[in-house]
Amino acid sequence: MTIGLSKPRTLLFSQRNIFEKYLFRCPHLEFENIISEVDSVEVVAPRADCNSRRSNLVGRMAYHFPISLNPGIQAIKPNDHYDLFVAICGYPADLLMVDASINWRDHCTKSVCLIDELWVREIPGYKHFFRILQKFDVVVLYYSQSVEPLSEHIGSKCMFLPPGVDALLFSPFPQCPQRSIDVYSIGRRSERTHQALIEMSAESGLFYLHDSVAGNKAVDSNQHRTLFANIAKRSRYFVVNPGLIDRPDKTNNQSEIGNRYFEGAASGTVMIGERPRTHAFEEYFDWPDAVVHLEYGSSAVDRVISELDRDLQRQERIRRTNVVQSLLRHDWIYRWEAILRAVDLEPMPGFLQRKERLKSLARQIPMQGSEHLQFAKTN
Repeated sequence: MTIGLSKPRTLLFSQRNIFEKYLFRCPHLEFENIISEVDSVEVVAPRADCNSRRSNLVGRMAYHFPISLNPGIQAIKPNDHYDLFVAICGYPADLLMVDASINWRDHCTKSVCLIDELWVREIPGYKHFFRILQKFDVVVLYYSQSVEPLSEHIGSKCMFLPPGVDALLFSPFPQCPQRSIDVYSIGRRSERTHQALIEMSAESGLFYLHDSVAGNKAVDSNQHRTLFANIAKRSRYFVVNPGLIDRPDKTNNQSEIGNRYFEGAASGTVMIGERPRTHAFEEYFDWPDAVVHLEYGSSAVDRVISELDRDLQRQERIRRTNVVQSLLRHDWIYRWEAILRAVDLEPMPGFLQRKERLKSLARQIPMQGSEHLQFAKTN
């Protein structure tokens, strides 16, 4: 797929034909779609069976030996020379797919690899993947506290970049649908908080929407994101917590910003939960009540909601500020802007057009009092 000019400048390696239906990957595809909309892009999306015996064997070997074999992915030969190669990976193990399928170094001037999930305690276990990462000019990590430890292994090419969101898709403006869902919770949750919300639902008629079946795949990734956005912007409250908060065995209590914070803010819901214990969160969510505190594992969610319900003005301020901040700071376009800056490339017309759409919508949202000051800080 080529978008924009006749000769694309960006070669984008996508795993959409391998992992498209996995819920964890849906934001990756959303980011790829927006990159393709705003830049001149050629997308290469090879196919592979990630559950085959060959793929599993090659994956296990890569953890123990300094070699990387083809896990069963088809080889791709680029059509031309490109200014930039971009690969978005869920985990470092995805690098096997990238390295086996395409020789980007001979066809691209600069290269960027983005890794979503990489915990500090896991870094030593990926030591045999470092030689692949070292081929890239820039390695982007979603987890701020993993940047320095990984840099010690592969050099200073690592940079932190938080997740983003399609702020136009998630924005409740200009339609402003009725918020008929009281509380929305998706993904990992505290059982105590969940049970408290179940009781509130039974006792007071609270409409509590939550996952009721287990599963990690979507029927269609685009439809899943659209449905998720439509539900979120019809929800009054949205439960959020740091990534893998229920898996301290995996995170070693490393606290990081997950996608839910960006999705909740962009939809204009009031986020309830724990704030990640990281400087990055304080930088990217630096406005009042970005998250209304509820300790993970707390059953006091009824008290928090009751307090908020008594202050409609505070609710409205939170919602509008969340949306404006998301439009001006957290759309995927700003993440793409940071990547372009890291490799010294200028944005293209499509980028500027989307950025103006975001700013135009933000200007249409009525703000009052101190909200104007916060709005001004983002421009």
